[in-house]
Amino acid sequence: MATPDVRPVGDLPHELGKTAPRELQLAGLDSLEKICRCTEKELLAIHCVGPKAIRILGSALEQKGLGFRTA
Repeated sequence: MATPDVRPVGDLPHELGKTAPRELQLAGLDSLEKICRCTEKELLAIHCVGPKAIRILGSALEQKGLGFRTA
């Protein structure tokens, strides 16, 4: 079964591919503002969100002057 392409999801980077944005959206995380409320560990616990997605999200957050929650 092909992965449905739900992009764009809020302001999440297009470089995430198709699956990670869909899973983030299902978890209620459809914007960088919501992503920055999570720790990297919490995001990694979401299906299909791995180290590459964390790097892409981290870079996008940094460009907006944001970052992951640290504790």
